[in-house]
Amino acid sequence: MTEFVRRQAVGLAVLAGVAAASLLAGPDRLFETARAVADRPAAFGALLAGAYLVRPLFAWPTSLVAVLAGYGFGPVAGFPIALAGTTASACLPFLAARYVGADSGLIARLGDSADRFFAATGDLRGMVISRLLPAPSDPVSATAGLSGVSPSAFVAGTAVGEIPWTAAAVLAGGSLERLVASGASAVGWELVAAAGAVGVALLAGPAYRAVAAP
Repeated sequence: MTEFVRRQAVGLAVLAGVAAASLLAGPDRLFETARAVADRPAAFGALLAGAYLVRPLFAWPTSLVAVLAGYGFGPVAGFPIALAGTTASACLPFLAARYVGADSGLIARLGDSADRFFAATGDLRGMVISRLLPAPSDPVSATAGLSGVSPSAFVAGTAVGEIPWTAAAVLAGGSLERLVASGASAVGWELVAAAGAVGVALLAGPAYRAVAAP
């Protein structure tokens, strides 16, 4: 078995594991534990760190864990914690995709499309746009890893682009009197529209240059 085939097999196994985990492990148990340790900052911090670490494995949205940060630490202290955790957890699918790589088939075509996107926008600008648009975090991270985006641009672009989503989630968590997974929805249509409009505005220049190029 060649090294590339072995990496592809590992990648498919990880995807299968994520799919199974997402079906079996909902966030309800996490929220129950968070409520139980909410008055113990050290224990709550450890729980939050663990939640960010396993989040990609369970396909939990980043806003879900950011709500926890707002609930446990309040909006002011919770925001930098949540932004750092969101950025760090996004690195896991990014690094996994870089490890697996793309050589042929659908994954290669996805990587080629991402290459063209980031070639037009630049790595940093492209990552900011990708995060501002209302797209699932982990597929964006994996696609960036396949495209060869530099780690520094990935981290910086993720941190900047996730600011509005993280702020909304932390504010929502800080306002909750009772923490329940079913009620931890932090994103309204106004934020989706505003962040999407900024993302489209940032994309307009590169798109025009790509169309106008001979």
